Amino acid sequence: MVMDNDMLFAGTEEGTILVWKCDTETNIPELTAQMKGHTGAVCSLVLGANSRLYSGSSDNTIRVWDLQTLQCTQTLNGHARDVTSVICWDSYLLSASLDNTLKVWAATDSGNLEVIYEHKEEHGVVALFGMTDAEAHSILFCSYNDNTVRIYDLPSFNERGRIFSEQQVQVIQIGIGGLFFTGDAAGQLSVWKLLGVPCAMAS
Repeated sequence: MVMDNDMLFAGTEEGTILVWKCDTETNIPELTAQMKGHTGAVCSLVLGANSRLYSGSSDNTIRVWDLQTLQCTQTLNGHARDVTSVICWDSYLLSASLDNTLKVWAATDSGNLEVIYEHKEEHGVVALFGMTDAEAHSILFCSYNDNTVRIYDLPSFNERGRIFSEQQVQVIQIGIGGLFFTGDAAGQLSVWKLLGVPCAMAS
């Protein structure tokens, strides 16, 4: 799920993105729209610049949605398996997949997104999370289905460390004061400390 002003977007197993809008009088969210297009489960949603929503799906695609019209403006077909996570980094879109790749997408002169870089490992990618460290360097946390989380410097993708878990890490979130959290398939929440005080990567 992601929130944009007074609208809440939630992806479903059947591939629909549900849109709720808060009623200003009752303050109760009401289902106002259903965004259809994916043929597999919606695995990840992220808000981007210029009123765009990006959705990754188990149908191997990423869809780009216009938040003004709630219509799909482009379908990205670069992955061969489930797109498990999408995040925005500066003017780029980063996508992760069970096809063992991370892809970096950038807008062309026509406004469409194309892959400009691919990073390949030996395992499928489960989740992504980006932040900047205390020195304002961009870093990427990348969870793999071999139960590791690898930490990369951006834009080089040089590995700067790993976290080892007993189960797949499916959720990564930043806290305050240099803390970040990982949640794994066994239901365990782990709290970690990053040296310095990081901040979330801007969308």
